[in-house]
Amino acid sequence: MKVLVVGGGGREHALAWKLLQDDPRLELVAAPGNPGIALLGRCEPVSATDVDGLCALAAREKVDMVVVGPEAPLELGLVDRLRTLGVPAFGPTKAAAEIETSKRFAKELMLAAGVPTAMARTFTDANAAKAEVRRLGAPVVVKASGIAAGKGVIVAMTLEEAEAAVDAMLVDNAFGAAGAEVLVEEFMTGEELSIFALTDGTHVLPMIAAQDHKRIGEGDTGPNTGGMGAYAPVSIAPPGLIEETVERVFLPTLRAMREAGRPFTGLLYAGLMLTPTGPKVVEFNCRFGDPETEVILPLLESSLLQPMLAIARGESLAGAEPLRWRSMAAVTTVVAASGYPGTVRSGDAITLPSAARDVTIFHAGTKTDAAGALRTSGGRVLAITALATTLLAAQQASATCAEQVQFAGRQFRRDIGWRELARGARTS
Repeated sequence: MKVLVVGGGGREHALAWKLLQDDPRLELVAAPGNPGIALLGRCEPVSATDVDGLCALAAREKVDMVVVGPEAPLELGLVDRLRTLGVPAFGPTKAAAEIETSKRFAKELMLAAGVPTAMARTFTDANAAKAEVRRLGAPVVVKASGIAAGKGVIVAMTLEEAEAAVDAMLVDNAFGAAGAEVLVEEFMTGEELSIFALTDGTHVLPMIAAQDHKRIGEGDTGPNTGGMGAYAPVSIAPPGLIEETVERVFLPTLRAMREAGRPFTGLLYAGLMLTPTGPKVVEFNCRFGDPETEVILPLLESSLLQPMLAIARGESLAGAEPLRWRSMAAVTTVVAASGYPGTVRSGDAITLPSAARDVTIFHAGTKTDAAGALRTSGGRVLAITALATTLLAAQQASATCAEQVQFAGRQFRRDIGWRELARGARTS
């Protein structure tokens, strides 16, 4: 088989790594890929947003499947184009991807389908949005409706902070077109979880839950990022919660998408808040999350390739065996560049540590220079995943490896999984 993976981040490296674990004979092509993926297959210099170039590459290579990693090519309709060409593609169509690319569409769909979520209203006028902020009171959530690289959600603890967020999006154009429409949403309390589900549009294969760490600083302090690490499994997400999420979130959402004439196939990601009144959806993503993918896939014992290929070919998952998982804990620590999540410095030389057992280094924002030296090229540079029999051991192994990574201005958190470890301490 030959598979084309679209994208060049840590998520795509983890996907490529897992697909080759499932079938070592697989011929892997990535566009544009990264230096880590280049160790697994062949990288082609085609941008993830160059739909014409990607379609031409898929046709030229005669690939058996295209796996679309990031949301941007999904929003641009890459899967629609590939299907027109008869190329099996894993991912939703442009219309179905709106479940992520338009928070307004997703919120209206959930409320109409009875999917538990926070109440919200949509605005394009700053004064009207600020009036709704004052009506709800603080704390309150202000969200850019479009894709804003994981940074378009402001949890405002004061009215002044919320009104500043509204102005930043609707007046100052801080997020461009993504923030031309905003949602003002009621604040929810509880812990957040990420739950993925593979789907053919009707049936689902849920994955275990992971918990992301969005804040830059230890103890969840400082500004939001795209994610500084994740861990799995999560004790507050037992099998019963996964089953409840399938019945109350995934299946009603997929039914509503079919009824709307935009059936969703691929990977549906539910960000959940475990509120005092039960789990509620914070948002949906239309693809694998990052860095959750890097922590979940190393724990997946059964094949990812088989259900992905079935979905890409338009086959049914009815009767598919549930996914099987290793009885281990995993922690992913993100090593970020100087300045992240603000103005990021690129081009710093990277020195990687020697390989360690049960530790995998996924490349996210790396490049090689003309001399072949590895250098930083993005905000989140590496995602280091460690597996161990306990979460504490996995955390320590991941942090130790992160400490051994060398480049100027590197930053990372040493406390990934701290909430889970605190729960263990309370219950022991």
